[in-house]
Amino acid sequence: MPAPDYILKLREKIGHDPLWVPGVRGVVLDDSGRVLLARRADNGHWALVSGMLDPGEEPARGLVREIFEETAVVAEAERVVSVGTVGPFTYPNGDVCEFLDVVFRCRYVSGTARVNDDESLDVGWFSLDGLPELMPGHLTSIRRALSPEEAAHFEP
Repeated sequence: MPAPDYILKLREKIGHDPLWVPGVRGVVLDDSGRVLLARRADNGHWALVSGMLDPGEEPARGLVREIFEETAVVAEAERVVSVGTVGPFTYPNGDVCEFLDVVFRCRYVSGTARVNDDESLDVGWFSLDGLPELMPGHLTSIRRALSPEEAAHFEP
């Protein structure tokens, strides 16, 4: 996944030092209860659609943008599922990032799922009993999104 311009500009100033980045992740469900997944180009793993927010971008809007950019699916954010941290990660070039991860439950609105940019190798709808192996934490996000409990999860 290519780094946004604002991250590249920050990296010019701070080098490889740890960077705190706001991120979003979506559990997109269709009317049949299937979940939208993407096989990431950077590591080949199946995952929920996720991305980095632009400066000042509202999290729900940013996630809806990411979902469309990556899969050509129009979705609507319904509720916050959880808020937490992911990482830190050290990338092959030495950059270190830790992500504030806001997970939303989303509903499918329209569009046909397909690879829509260079961040994914494949995208598709999966039944809950036919999920591929997922990146760490993503199955937990799906379970929380399906929970009838409305409160968002966070670590106290």
